[in-house]
Amino acid sequence: MCTIEVLDRKRHTMTDLHTDYLGIRLASPIVASSGPLTRDVDAIKKLESFGAAAVVLPSLFEEDVERSDATGHAYASLIERAKAAVDIPVIASMNGASIGSWLRYAAVVESAGADAIELNLYHVAADPIVSSGTVESEQFGLVAIIADEVGIPVSVKISPYYSSLAWFACALQEAGAAGVVLFNRFYQPDLDIETREVMPRLALSTPEELRLPLRWTGILREHLTMSIAGSTGVHSGDDVVKLVLAGADVAMTTSSLLRNGPEHLATIEAQLRDWMTDHDVDSISALRGQASASRAPRASDPAAFDPAAFERANYIGNLASHPAHSGAW
Repeated sequence: MCTIEVLDRKRHTMTDLHTDYLGIRLASPIVASSGPLTRDVDAIKKLESFGAAAVVLPSLFEEDVERSDATGHAYASLIERAKAAVDIPVIASMNGASIGSWLRYAAVVESAGADAIELNLYHVAADPIVSSGTVESEQFGLVAIIADEVGIPVSVKISPYYSSLAWFACALQEAGAAGVVLFNRFYQPDLDIETREVMPRLALSTPEELRLPLRWTGILREHLTMSIAGSTGVHSGDDVVKLVLAGADVAMTTSSLLRNGPEHLATIEAQLRDWMTDHDVDSISALRGQASASRAPRASDPAAFDPAAFERANYIGNLASHPAHSGAW
């Protein structure tokens, strides 16, 4: 038994998990994304101890800072204390609306020592007289200004609801973004049918939600030179493998850690190493993009590529494969 354990450890040491994200060298592609576990320095230290290669702090919301300057000071203090407590990169997260506030807070988090900034383009285009082109133009214009003003990398966390997502991602790159995070997960409101009130409902992600960022990672990889982070639905080492195969540089997770605790990071890393060892893959760089849209193997012939595999909706095939289609239940 001891001999087997020693051999397993030796096999694992042959796998190189290093990756580059936003121009920053990370020990692995596993990143703790913005959430309750990254708002406290002691929790951040635990995340590092269990294998987080970087952490993204909770978002600094413009509305909170406008109500109280103390919020901005507290956020800067969190960055400073986290940087002093851990060796992994600390990424600040910002969620704002007006360009003046974004620039002011970007300068604050940069001065506090953040390694990078993650901008949340969290906007519900609910005004029927504002066109999609206007919304998108304003957003990548804002990214261009911030990227030009700060000296640290800027990534952009976006929703999947743009009218032309591929065009928008390329526009963000041209605007100076160092990376894109796929995707921002809106916490959709619910309705209380007794009180008629709109109620916020927190629902953690499931592994099935990985399919959306997985598809767009595969599509966008060949068009972008900037970093890609896959987010939403990352719960296991297999999920990390899928995203890296599609072309992601890192995989971000929060819900799996809220469900299983920060120690689940070690499980995810072990699963990732096991898969790489079992498939004779010695590095993340060798794995990255092997199944992106330009290199996706064809199901009927693994030696042939199927560039359109990520683009098909697959309704016909999926419905036809359901047991109900053949009368079986």
